[in-house]
Amino acid sequence: MLLKNLALFLRIVEKGGLAVAGREMGLAPATVTDRLAALEEHYGARLLTRTTRSITLTDEGRELVTGARRILAEAEETEARIKLGVEKISGAIRLSTPIDLGHNRIVPILDAFMDEHREVSVDLTLSDGIVDLVGQGIDLALRYGKLTDSSMKSKKLHDNHRLLCASPEYLEINGVPQHPKDLVQHNCIVIRFGTQLFHDWSFSVDGQQQTYRVQGNRVANDGELVRRWCVEGRGLALKSEWDVHADLKAGRLVSLLEDFAPQPNSLQMTYPAGAVQPRRVRALMEYLSNAFATWDQTV
Repeated sequence: MLLKNLALFLRIVEKGGLAVAGREMGLAPATVTDRLAALEEHYGARLLTRTTRSITLTDEGRELVTGARRILAEAEETEARIKLGVEKISGAIRLSTPIDLGHNRIVPILDAFMDEHREVSVDLTLSDGIVDLVGQGIDLALRYGKLTDSSMKSKKLHDNHRLLCASPEYLEINGVPQHPKDLVQHNCIVIRFGTQLFHDWSFSVDGQQQTYRVQGNRVANDGELVRRWCVEGRGLALKSEWDVHADLKAGRLVSLLEDFAPQPNSLQMTYPAGAVQPRRVRALMEYLSNAFATWDQTV
């Protein structure tokens, strides 16, 4: 019963409420309340602070989230080893990636991985915003740039080269920028991460990184939409090489200011620091690492 109560506790945290967690698990509200109380009695600590509108984790609750995930992952892995044998992996993997990267690069890798491991299922979240890995129960996230959250661990997958792009139609009408300072005269498509606008674009000028603030009449929190607008000739966009690789090859986009290309950032695999990754997640991490290691050979 302890394992079932731990699973219920995690579902409550992920869904943000007792009622919705109970509905998803087919439990009556009174049963959910009783089982949460039993879990708090077992550990001798209050795990959640509840109001009429929300729940928040106590310090003990936050500690149990990490511990519960580890306990349940180990129990599930042990069961899978007994039922399926040591060579097979099984179970669900919850993965989060940026939207364009997911569509253009990650989904084909996941398809190949799942073809090899038929007992594995994947729950994929495509989002360009900030995702709460612990709160949403996500095993692994792919993110660009340096890790700043000390509660997370990360492993570098690959350098990410960013390219300034435009469609041939846009350039024919508006001209070709020759220097980053020319961007002030162009309509630049800006992506937004949560409430933060990514409108300070960096370029390498005379061996130094220089930042130029751009502006335009289109802003979106969806990288795929930014790319589509760029292909349609709506403006310039600064995109990851993976997002626009096919468009460049097909001539739908043109790479600009290559002599001023910004320094690459990195694509990271990020996961909660205190979590013991299940074998299936470790297998996917290795599969992703191998896939990106051969990227330069396939472009």
